[in-house]
Amino acid sequence: MTAPSDSTRRASVASRPEPSAPQTARQSLNDHAAAKGAEIHDKFGPRIGWPELLRILDDRNCVRYPCEIAFDAAPLLPGELAHPVAKGARPEDGFRLHVHPLLLSQLDRVCYPVLYQLVVVNYGPFASADDAEAFGAQALGISTEEYYQTLCQMTDALAHAQRGPCSSPPPDGLARTS
Repeated sequence: MTAPSDSTRRASVASRPEPSAPQTARQSLNDHAAAKGAEIHDKFGPRIGWPELLRILDDRNCVRYPCEIAFDAAPLLPGELAHPVAKGARPEDGFRLHVHPLLLSQLDRVCYPVLYQLVVVNYGPFASADDAEAFGAQALGISTEEYYQTLCQMTDALAHAQRGPCSSPPPDGLARTS
């Protein structure tokens, strides 16, 4: 077998489709979220628990807008671990990050759903689940798969705890991102 000629290589490279502007923007946001998560890990890690999470929330280099945690399930959907709610009309007014009260007994695990939702606080409706997973995994210094699996286990445990002996399971879903 012979190597392709230079003209064949150029034609091959030229025929590859260029990523679209939305794909490029999406990848750029994901890369930025992952890099910001890595910065958090470098600054507050290697282990991030409750005390470190509170310091992260106060650091405007990590969390763009003021954000407080409330252990209150009222605004959460069934099976949802956490969700940020704007405190005013402008992001600068801050957010209340509602966390399911069942996590009060697991403060060192609260960082998993909170980090996931901080992507919504930082990037707004442009954030995706992939961005949240990249951010959270990098902040915790673990793989995206390990982060995702831990969130799934936490969501399953919440669903199990919410189920009564005669009730049906809540709908699936980690969390809404908007």
